[in-house]
Amino acid sequence: MPPDRLVRVFAIGVNHRSSSAFLRDRLFVDDEMLPEVYARLARAGISQALILSTCDRVEVQGADQEPERATAVIRDLFKSSAGQEVQSFEAATYTHFDEAAVRHIMAVASSLDSQIVGEPQVLGQVREAHRKATTAGMTGRELNEVIYASYGAAKRIRGETSIGERAVSIASAAVQIAEDIHGQLSESSALIVGLGEIADLMIRQLKAAGLERIAMTGPGRRTEREARALGFHFVPFECLGAGLVRADVVVSAAGVGRYLIETPMVMEALRERRRRPVLLLDGGVPADVDPAVHDLDGAFVYTLNDLELVAQRGRREREAIAGEAWRIVDVEVERWRAGLEVRKVVPTLVALRERFEDVRNALLAEHPGIGTEEATRLLVNRLLHIPTMALRELTGDEGGKETAERLVARLFRLDQDYSGEDEA
Repeated sequence: MPPDRLVRVFAIGVNHRSSSAFLRDRLFVDDEMLPEVYARLARAGISQALILSTCDRVEVQGADQEPERATAVIRDLFKSSAGQEVQSFEAATYTHFDEAAVRHIMAVASSLDSQIVGEPQVLGQVREAHRKATTAGMTGRELNEVIYASYGAAKRIRGETSIGERAVSIASAAVQIAEDIHGQLSESSALIVGLGEIADLMIRQLKAAGLERIAMTGPGRRTEREARALGFHFVPFECLGAGLVRADVVVSAAGVGRYLIETPMVMEALRERRRRPVLLLDGGVPADVDPAVHDLDGAFVYTLNDLELVAQRGRREREAIAGEAWRIVDVEVERWRAGLEVRKVVPTLVALRERFEDVRNALLAEHPGIGTEEATRLLVNRLLHIPTMALRELTGDEGGKETAERLVARLFRLDQDYSGEDEA
């Protein structure tokens, strides 16, 4: 690839809005797979790439001289993992380039592109993905600059807005409802159905409130591995009914597009629980719990919208805070763009300084012992010779004279008095 071609930023992937949980599960890249995936990208000539693989998104953020080619390679890699879901993948994939990619990357790190806007754990996931990409030798100056800029945007948003409080209030509402139904949670048990930021957020808050006995189940192949890693008891998905019998609090966040928790299995669980109540926190988008379950005596179903109402935080307030956060992102994107423009012109400035030095050295070699005044006069004439010729050529073009005159006036500040400053 030509060495002088600009390295451009890109992002490609799927997230909780664009894709199903099933597709994301097929595309998920775990730690064991990372080295081989990075190696495949490197063999394809992609040297700067960060793989961000979470419950709610699987995407590659990167930088390349040919980003369209790089994203085509990554798209083919995703397709090989999607299997029979290729058509679904094609419809669900987003691709961003240049400033749009930078804005997306900043939004991800700042949790503006998350299922729960303002959730702070996303930034930790980005940092960990960045660390792993660096360890794999897959980061470079351009990608690092964007990632570090995204950290700065996230820090500003966290410090200058109250957006983080909104996500916590949803989980706090879950804790409040659970305590209203079951009292002290230290005597209660929970069952997590599926993987997702919402479930993780609620469980962390429930644990902080004293709940310790936690089991996990779900339809995805990652559930058992995730349960073991977190120290939770694993319940095979085909034993979901038995898991419901032992659960006082059920947190569901699978969002697979069909009801995982159906009315008959909850009726049977309540019968075996001898009518001890069960709280079902349905964070699935779309819903995981059959709405008819809410009509059962002893079953309390709260959806994500219900939790928002309990927390007394309206959507308009969240959007207002998010709007403020997006404005910060836009400012940080502009700052990144301005820095990029400066970096673009640096090689030209270096070359200009070297040319001036070459002219000076040649003049001194031709006229050894020349006096200061004469040397200065000759140097000015030689330095202005080529620009003068170029200026004459430009003024000969239609409309070129005015543009050329404005450019020269701006470069040398001809509209200002010379201050005599000696700048480097």
